[in-house]
Amino acid sequence: MKTIALFGGTGRTGQRFLDKALSEGHSLKVLARDKKKLKQNHENLKLVEGDVLNPEDVKKVVKGADIVVSLFGHVKGSPSALQTDGTKNIIKAMQEFEVSRIISLSGGGLPFPEKDQPKFVDKLIRYIMKLAVPKVLNDAIAHAEILKKSDREWMIVRGPRLTNDEEKGTYKVGWVGVNASTKISRSDLAHFILKQVEDFEFNQQMPFVSE
Repeated sequence: MKTIALFGGTGRTGQRFLDKALSEGHSLKVLARDKKKLKQNHENLKLVEGDVLNPEDVKKVVKGADIVVSLFGHVKGSPSALQTDGTKNIIKAMQEFEVSRIISLSGGGLPFPEKDQPKFVDKLIRYIMKLAVPKVLNDAIAHAEILKKSDREWMIVRGPRLTNDEEKGTYKVGWVGVNASTKISRSDLAHFILKQVEDFEFNQQMPFVSE
């Protein structure tokens, strides 16, 4: 079992990941801006109240971890470089405490030209994102560059539209335009992310997971 440093554990996908990780016997150190948002109480759960944009808060979570899982993202009022600056802090802490591996969550708008084969609808969605939410897309791209240029083992899990549907336990793992659909439940996505904690198949890659 691993000790997981978790960022974004109070989010809707993060909560599902947290429950699954605890049920499988992992220990978690979770950074949360508001303790009240974390409902779980478990002997293998340690909560650190703080902000991913504060390097000292990040260090408290990363210290002693075996792996980092980064599920935080933009909410209303977030600074434009939230994911980029937060990821910079996480990587620096990983280097300081010799944590070698990070799994990060992003969306299908983030390109991975090495494997993606976007169809017309995929290109259209990305174009709409550039117009509607350029801040989120640009931040996702910049955060990916931070990971690529680091000396850590990284993996970025990308997903389409997330739903609160029941967990199916099955899903497609492909690339944008290749073996992919347009949605996935948060529970199934969390299941895949947790599986990657012990699986190295997609190191230095950006798989796209959908139902």
